[in-house]
Amino acid sequence: MRFPRYEVREEIQIGKLISCFYFELSKNYRYAGEKHDFWEIFYVDKGEIEIDTDSGHFNLKQGDLLFHEPDEFHSPKSNGKVSPNVFIVTFECESEPMSFFLKHKLFHLDDKIRPVLARLIEEGWNAFGPSPAGSGRILYPRDNAPFGSEQLFKLHLETLLIYLIRASHEERDIKSPPVPRSKQESGMADQVIGYMNEHIGDNLTLDMLCDHFAIGRTQMSIMFKKRVGCGVMEYLNQLKIDRAKTYIREDVYNLTEISELLGYSSVHYFSRHFKKATGMTPSEYAKTLSAGYARIVK
Repeated sequence: MRFPRYEVREEIQIGKLISCFYFELSKNYRYAGEKHDFWEIFYVDKGEIEIDTDSGHFNLKQGDLLFHEPDEFHSPKSNGKVSPNVFIVTFECESEPMSFFLKHKLFHLDDKIRPVLARLIEEGWNAFGPSPAGSGRILYPRDNAPFGSEQLFKLHLETLLIYLIRASHEERDIKSPPVPRSKQESGMADQVIGYMNEHIGDNLTLDMLCDHFAIGRTQMSIMFKKRVGCGVMEYLNQLKIDRAKTYIREDVYNLTEISELLGYSSVHYFSRHFKKATGMTPSEYAKTLSAGYARIVK
């Protein structure tokens, strides 16, 4: 028996990738601007940033994503107060549905689409490594990249575009469905994370967090692993490093004051912890800001 073949319809196909960057920008970052003949996605992972474009002026905050169409001028700058982390992808795509983004440029990602963006960032790290000296912003494949990482990056990018277009056409139900247990656990994990951020300098322990939220150690650990993919204290340590980077980029406190704000016993211990997590000391990290930004080194 001969089975007919069904040819899958692909609404959006990415032709070529141009660049993929994750930047930690200083609070005084300014860029004169540029325009190019390909698409650009500009996502604010943390903080705030302003962008002037041919389409208007945009004040972007955490979770906001802005499209730059081909040949559209755009000039980003920090607001002098908050140090932003931004993720930028540029690419060629001639698929007709991309015309949607000529009129719809600014999005705030919800809980459904944000994980797609997170996977895109992660796969970008897996696929592309530091560019060789003198190659500028050209994409360069990472040595020993996981199998299929470039293809997965392309698929995640196409998925993101499809979800953004689809979301604009979906009608939202007036009635809210029951919250499943996984959502409840995710909400509790977010409460714990919020508490960590508010008490980041208080030398929190796992037992202290469990007591405060009336949760057992095992349940807390499982819940956190599901939510963020790592242990509770590992996540807390990463929060401290991220906060330290922000303090350094905002240039309000010296290193001794930063170590005290984050609950370290000494600036020397803080420096060792920072270097273990980032591969550079706080002083070395500060020097990378001389050009206005620090590129992520994972």
